[in-house]
Amino acid sequence: MTDVMDRDMVAYVNRLEQEVSKLPQAHCPVWHHFAPGLYARQMFIPAGTVLTGAVHKTEHLCIVSGDIDVTTDEGVRRITALQLIIRSKPGTKRAGYAHVDTFWTTVHATDETDLDRLARDLTESANQQLLGGTENEQFRNNSLKG
Repeated sequence: MTDVMDRDMVAYVNRLEQEVSKLPQAHCPVWHHFAPGLYARQMFIPAGTVLTGAVHKTEHLCIVSGDIDVTTDEGVRRITALQLIIRSKPGTKRAGYAHVDTFWTTVHATDETDLDRLARDLTESANQQLLGGTENEQFRNNSLKG
């Protein structure tokens, strides 16, 4: 039953992503941080932004500072203030709405530092398709309008 719910949520988020990509796009800067055995990808999400994430291949930690609604296996969850959460199992895809400016940081256990390899190892997306990448739908839409 859970596998069906996971697939339904991914399908829902994919449909949302298609619709949101037609709207004006927000600027969500991304930073990469490394420590021995750890990689952290930090993103700034401006208030009022609707966004979707990549499908992740691994379970990892998330540190959230702000106020954001996020889809989960149990429905929409509101995350406020500063919280440390464990990301759902591999294969999930999330959507969110930031009520205030929010920082979302994923922390992965890895020694890899090459961003292209990290994206390939940790998500079902190429690095250039993720926020900040030149093949990202948001980036392409902003480039066409600018």
